[in-house]
Amino acid sequence: MSTYLVGDIHGCLDELKALLAQVDFNPQHDCLWLTGDLVARGPDSLEVLRFVSGLGDAVRMVLGNHDLHLLAIYAGITPNKTKDRLTPLLEADDADTLINWLRRQPVLQVDDELKLVMGHAGITPQWNIETAKVCAREVEAILSSDSYPLFLDAMYGDMPNNWSEELSGLARLRFSTNALTRMRYCFPNGQLDMICKDSPEDAPRPLKPWFDLPSQVMQEGYSIIFGHWASLEGKGTPEGVYGLDTGCCWGEEMTMLRWEDKTFFTQPSNRRKEKEKEKEQLRAPKAS
Repeated sequence: MSTYLVGDIHGCLDELKALLAQVDFNPQHDCLWLTGDLVARGPDSLEVLRFVSGLGDAVRMVLGNHDLHLLAIYAGITPNKTKDRLTPLLEADDADTLINWLRRQPVLQVDDELKLVMGHAGITPQWNIETAKVCAREVEAILSSDSYPLFLDAMYGDMPNNWSEELSGLARLRFSTNALTRMRYCFPNGQLDMICKDSPEDAPRPLKPWFDLPSQVMQEGYSIIFGHWASLEGKGTPEGVYGLDTGCCWGEEMTMLRWEDKTFFTQPSNRRKEKEKEKEQLRAPKAS
């Protein structure tokens, strides 16, 4: 048995299947961890959900911000935008089945034997492992309940951005959701900054990537797996922290890590030529 961890899929089913074929992935014996954002931006969000849900217990995934956004669109809370390429999924005959499967997926994976923790955006340095588990279970409980539209309507927003055990209700759920699915930068005290999306070398002081602050979770002996931050290109993280989103939907590649021997596998995006052509058109001088 092998454990394979794959970065954000974003509707790129062909690349996911090609990546799994590289290692002869067998759902009867192997385990597939997915960092979230299964849907949006890529061409086959519908087929990705059908494929991943069909793998059953062979998959351990977390929800990403785009997955949550899909749930909000389906619930009528926010509009469907053309750029997300979600219309075939929203109009599919099995959409209700797939959406209900998706909203019952976790936002955090913890394997105490492998000493692995996975959150779509990472784990805030303000949490230890037990706090992360508790906060994740709270989000998962509301998502799987009949009250989930209320939560989805309230999850948008950047505040509160500082963890406190005294947080409660929708404010607590919003903080946990942002920390698990949207976080990139923190202030030195661990407080979240939900605005900056610059590269680490361009980020304004005193902001730091969350993984550059002392991690309570890592001090407890866990490694952290995350996606979400494609512009990192899987680089620049400290030992024991693995960023696996490498921008497949943007014409780059999809990345997979085999945990047992720390071997990386990559699959070029099928949209690479398309994206290169778009860049050439942007660089071309405009006719006078």
